[in-house]
Amino acid sequence: MINESLDIKKISGREILSKKVKNMPEKPGVYRMLGEKKNVLYVGKAKNIKKRLQSYVRPIGNNNRITKMVSLIKDVEITITENETDALLLELNLIKSHKPRYNIMLRDDKTFPYIHLSKGKLPARLSKYRGSRNKPGEYFGPFAMEGSVKKTINIIQKAFLLRTCTDSYYQNRQRPCLLFQIKKCSGPCTNEISEKDYKLLVDDAKKFFVGKSNKIQNKLSEKMQNASRNKEYEIAAQFRDRISALADINQSDAINPQFLEDSDVFAVNKINDKACVQVFFFRSWRNLGNKSYFPANTQDFSESEILDTFIPQFYQNKPIPKLILVSHEIKSNSLLSDTFSKKEKNKITISKPSKGERRKIILHALDNAKYALKRHQINLLSNEKNLLGLKETLNLEKIPKRIEVYDNSHIQGSFAVGAMIVANEEGLVKSEYRKFNIKESNTDDDFGMMNEVIKRRFGRLLKNKDTDQSKYPNIILIDGGKGQFSSTEAALRELGINDVTIISIAKGEKRNAGKEKLYTSRKDPYLLKPNDPTLYYLQRLRDEAHRFAIGTHRAKRNKTITKNPLDEIPGIGLKRKKALLNFFGSARSVGQAKVDELMAVDGISQNTANSIFHWFH
Repeated sequence: MINESLDIKKISGREILSKKVKNMPEKPGVYRMLGEKKNVLYVGKAKNIKKRLQSYVRPIGNNNRITKMVSLIKDVEITITENETDALLLELNLIKSHKPRYNIMLRDDKTFPYIHLSKGKLPARLSKYRGSRNKPGEYFGPFAMEGSVKKTINIIQKAFLLRTCTDSYYQNRQRPCLLFQIKKCSGPCTNEISEKDYKLLVDDAKKFFVGKSNKIQNKLSEKMQNASRNKEYEIAAQFRDRISALADINQSDAINPQFLEDSDVFAVNKINDKACVQVFFFRSWRNLGNKSYFPANTQDFSESEILDTFIPQFYQNKPIPKLILVSHEIKSNSLLSDTFSKKEKNKITISKPSKGERRKIILHALDNAKYALKRHQINLLSNEKNLLGLKETLNLEKIPKRIEVYDNSHIQGSFAVGAMIVANEEGLVKSEYRKFNIKESNTDDDFGMMNEVIKRRFGRLLKNKDTDQSKYPNIILIDGGKGQFSSTEAALRELGINDVTIISIAKGEKRNAGKEKLYTSRKDPYLLKPNDPTLYYLQRLRDEAHRFAIGTHRAKRNKTITKNPLDEIPGIGLKRKKALLNFFGSARSVGQAKVDELMAVDGISQNTANSIFHWFH
């Protein structure tokens, strides 16, 4: 790749482009439109950079979005690539890195949850998994929603009796747990089932995941009938329940196409400036759910252009199925198919079906996209109304675009955390939520903790303020009274920030909802009527921040509580840890033991006992 940077003079964007185009190469690559502060306005790819940039110079034929963007251009940067495929991959990385305001942006690029069937020395474990698929074992999915994974795992437990417990829990069992008692696990931990029979259950589960559920149901039905004929009615009932569980999961799918083994379906609907992309996932002839996306900056883009940009961003961090069905023809079909095929080392086809079962699926996805977009627009109107009410109630100069809400959580100073949630005209922005481990403040001092959180958040934000204005809030909402307000105000003043409105919402008398006081920079607090929509909106934001703070605190507490001190001692593996816990009963008792007492444990030599003793003392 070759990088070239083009200097500018203070002239109009169209004039800048006209001068630069003359020296542009007629090669594939990526171009970046830069604004006044070198911020990236737009990233695009081209088979021929010179011809592509010439299209922006034309005085007519461009839509309002392009005309506005061109007027802001102060510089252009290009990167020449070997081919168009490399240009596409580079474009995706640059869009993700710079988040240009004139590119269509995929807001939520999280990975999807999978079901993981582990592989190793211990019997296979069934679990939900999200992230890079680098753990040994097999993965089944993706699932559109967390709830779908949990529901599927619950049914598979009933049907195949596979363990879901962690390895450490499994290795420390001396008798079967409750899941064995309620017929949701076969109890391999205490040899309630032989290793050979458990492997047969695992094999059946794998067959189910690849679409062979009918064969498994027939097999279970035959075993049930044999047990019944032998008058083993309790065993027959167990097989009956397993068959019923399999039937439940097959009936739970809204659509199970017979001719669609592994495919993702993309359908887009656009109303005015807003668009919804509906994505359906089909694996092994089974519907694994669907998800709605509302990409940003879709004004002046057609449905085809939206899909053309959305699909490659969507697959940046996700595996790609053999078939991708789309509701509209996309310009880059051949390029995307070739690029995806190289990435997956398998032929990937992108198709717009015109008839048959696949066309029905596209129409179904389009209906879902239309319905989701209508609901989204209703929510937008509600949020915009709330923000307008907030402006009028507090006499703000303009309607707030971004609100950050902060709360702290701890138990008598222990496991202290700070939490931040974000809301804008589209509602709660969960991808922007942040948590803070309290590091410096006295955890008995709520004001000090809030001061620390605000300083850390805005100290980091100030470094990137020029390049990412969208992350800079108009309003800070604090759960607390006048003391919390003063602490936050002091933190911002110390950082030299005076352009953010602070609101502290204090609980009413006897903690009654509806009697809250709003502390701001004015002398007297606001006391809104209990049925005021603005108060209700602020209450919802505060409660969401409190929920997130409590959840973060509990996760930190549980992680600390369940962490065994023996895990950190060098030379103490699973076998020795189990022997120590079985002998002393707890890690605390191990820590209080003397060297000679430690040596009484099987497998603990004098050197190891000395190491353990000195670790705790």
